[in-house]
Amino acid sequence: MLAFTFPGQGSQRQGMGRPWVDHPSWEVVGEASAVAGRDLARLLLEADQDELTLTANAQLATYVLGLVVLDAIERVGIEPTACAGHSLGEYTALTASGALGFEDGVRLVVERGEAMHHAAEERPGTMAAVLGADDDTVEAACQRAEDEVWVANYNAPAQVVIAGTTEAVASAGAIAKQLGARRVLPFPVAGAFHTALMAPARGRLRKALADAPFAAPEIPVVANVDARVHPGRDEWPALLSAQLCSPVRWRQSLETLAQMGATQVVEVGPGGVLTGLTRRTLPEAQALAVASPDDLGVLVDTLSGSETWHTYAAAHQGEHLYASERVVVSPAAGIFTPDPGLAAPAPGGHASAPVGPDAPSSDVGVGSLLGHVGDSEVRTPFAGSVVGFLAHAGERVIAGQPLAWLRVTTAGS
Repeated sequence: MLAFTFPGQGSQRQGMGRPWVDHPSWEVVGEASAVAGRDLARLLLEADQDELTLTANAQLATYVLGLVVLDAIERVGIEPTACAGHSLGEYTALTASGALGFEDGVRLVVERGEAMHHAAEERPGTMAAVLGADDDTVEAACQRAEDEVWVANYNAPAQVVIAGTTEAVASAGAIAKQLGARRVLPFPVAGAFHTALMAPARGRLRKALADAPFAAPEIPVVANVDARVHPGRDEWPALLSAQLCSPVRWRQSLETLAQMGATQVVEVGPGGVLTGLTRRTLPEAQALAVASPDDLGVLVDTLSGSETWHTYAAAHQGEHLYASERVVVSPAAGIFTPDPGLAAPAPGGHASAPVGPDAPSSDVGVGSLLGHVGDSEVRTPFAGSVVGFLAHAGERVIAGQPLAWLRVTTAGS
């Protein structure tokens, strides 16, 4: 099983977009800029480290570059069978799974970053990594500090992150060292993320989450809050809200992926922090990072020689359409919007069509409009009925990607 992981805040670095400027997937940046109302290319190419470290900037830049890398991987024909994201990376994972549309994902990340920035101003705090101590020891150190400090991330065996007020983190860190921790490394952040100090951000984020349409994930996504897979769409807004003030159970999430059968874990996005955590947590799994176009070749070479890849390829060889069925592909890259006058289930869904004289129809003729990709029309060269859409509304697609599945009556020219 091939799993993708997506990094969160802290993985950003100055100029991290430069390797991708000449790659076709760089077009994702322009599309995200239009949604966010910001020049994200400048943020990814020119912003200095101080600007890029600001919470709102770091989260948006990391999310968008993660989607650039994901788009590039999909162009070479590789898709995951499960995924997870660390903190902010959970939004990237949900976008990759089809649970969250591209534009909605950008808007949510903008809201999340700004809400967390203002919460940190209202209730300042900091974070620190405690190395060489187990979970129980670090939890005990936080309790003995008797102040506002909590475990924020269970990252890997003997690597736990604590967060809270500056004084409380220093106190808990000192106690942890007394209890046997090897080192305590402060983080250069102004917020105590994933703790009760982020509570002021939850109201704003909840409203944004309530306004965003979620779909059931097409592939399993392991949640930060409980390290479990949640296959339905209705649970995710509450999980993402709870994530703000709950610890990221990353080690446990990796263990869940392993229990599901993951033997290959690919970090998708800037940096390589998660790859190191995977190697420490799952020493028997093969872990690698894709952060630049050069890494794409390494990924293909690595997978092509593995048992995982051969299993994946064999499973996909069996996918074909009968002579009476056809697919309609995207004419361009962009955001897919299916025509609302057509009744057909989305990928993985079984939505029933309404009945009555005004009910949508699944019957189409040659040249019928199936939807749009950006400003480009998607028209069918076949006549028949739409069996299903192969992309979600709001999903970002590339040229040539299958969008709709038709049972044809007459083939068009």
